[in-house]
Amino acid sequence: GKKNTNPRTTRSSENQSSGAAMDPLAVLRDYAARGDLDKIIFNGDDVLFGDDYTFPANAPTAFTSKQSGRPYPLSAAVFLAQHNDLKHTDFLQAARLRRIPPVSLPDRKTFLDFLHFGDSSLPSAEPLLPSSFAQDAHPPPPPPPPENEEGEGPDADDASTAHVRALERPLKDRNAVLDARGRDFLAIYHAALRREEDRLRNKDAAPSATGRHEPSAAAAASLANPKLDKSLGDGFVPIILVPSASQTLITIYNVRDFLEDFVFVPSDEKMRAMKGSPKPECVTLQKKHVRGAGGPVAFEVRDKPASLKADDWARVVAVFVLGKEWQFKDWPFKGHVDIFNKVIGFFVRFEDDSVDSAKVVKQWNVKIISISKNKRHQDRPAALEVWDRLDEFVRARS
Repeated sequence: GKKNTNPRTTRSSENQSSGAAMDPLAVLRDYAARGDLDKIIFNGDDVLFGDDYTFPANAPTAFTSKQSGRPYPLSAAVFLAQHNDLKHTDFLQAARLRRIPPVSLPDRKTFLDFLHFGDSSLPSAEPLLPSSFAQDAHPPPPPPPPENEEGEGPDADDASTAHVRALERPLKDRNAVLDARGRDFLAIYHAALRREEDRLRNKDAAPSATGRHEPSAAAAASLANPKLDKSLGDGFVPIILVPSASQTLITIYNVRDFLEDFVFVPSDEKMRAMKGSPKPECVTLQKKHVRGAGGPVAFEVRDKPASLKADDWARVVAVFVLGKEWQFKDWPFKGHVDIFNKVIGFFVRFEDDSVDSAKVVKQWNVKIISISKNKRHQDRPAALEVWDRLDEFVRARS
């Protein structure tokens, strides 16, 4: 029979047709068998199986808890499949950090056997887990009434319409349409404040002979020798700079995941999830759950130093370095010594990378942060080390 998808489930248009709804667990099992688990990504409230399928992350599945009898959501099954190499205690911690319901130890073995991890056959005589959507609260739609002998006429049209409506499910209501999760309005607010301050500052300034405003003496001095404002933390938002190059581990795409949620997500994965949306100019993140947290709690992250004004440079407190000299071209500092006396530097690398990858930055006054390519439970201590070093640096300069 041909395939069809649940109304919340999508598939490439060439494969859409009528039939039974695709079982997300069957799709997950297929991806596991092909070794394509890394192509499954979380995107907001959905789980994307490459370009093939999209399912709701909280959709209940036939994978149930032995203790409570409740079904696990699809997000729990996917997260277990992708992180089955972790020790169970590390797995539980990683799941809670991502706000995903953790799978218990007894259920873990059952499900991994189902996915053929370490098992060449099904663990029991149980059939393939049924579609998660069969457990949905909506009753199955009734079969359409038989048509008249000719298959035409008002009765046939009404029966077809009733059958279509029985298959419908609402995707959004008035509350969901107004949902703005994932949108960063704080950054827009700060940008509007800066524009208004610039407008008021330049309102009475006399134009030069060329008709353009020349920078004031105070602005020029600030650019030549940036200082951290004493009012840091009192309406003063510090700036963290990240490289715009894609070959670096921390970019404007994944910096919030790393510093706010303490989980490293590859930039290319975040870019695919954005589905062609423009790169953000500025990201605002909050410092939370940090040991002995003090000072500012809100930070701006940018990746275009050329767009910074003199007052902006006075707010720059940290930079994630790429290890290339050209990253600091046109910076208002005299050299690396001057830069890393006034701005704390971090270089994030994979722990098993070649020593040569850090050869240049070892000559600079920067902190090297090592993370694992696969052990995501090690991301939290690495991110906390960044915050601890940054807090210490900010307090020393305030």
